[in-house]
Amino acid sequence: MGIEDIVNQGKQFLEQNKDKIDDALKSEQAEEISDKVLDAAADFVKKVAPDSVDAHVDNVRDNIDKAVGTE
Repeated sequence: MGIEDIVNQGKQFLEQNKDKIDDALKSEQAEEISDKVLDAAADFVKKVAPDSVDAHVDNVRDNIDKAVGTE
């Protein structure tokens, strides 16, 4: 089995389970997990980047959060 076969299987899986995947991404559990991951990532970036980018980091974090979970 080559890379192309694996990619095609992945595409088929996504297409066959699109509704289930969409439901999972919009679940309360996904919201909780994504909040923790996004908060940790944003905090890390704020620690290593200059303070002048904090607002941009928060904006990016919020935009990503809107795409995952229930909020």
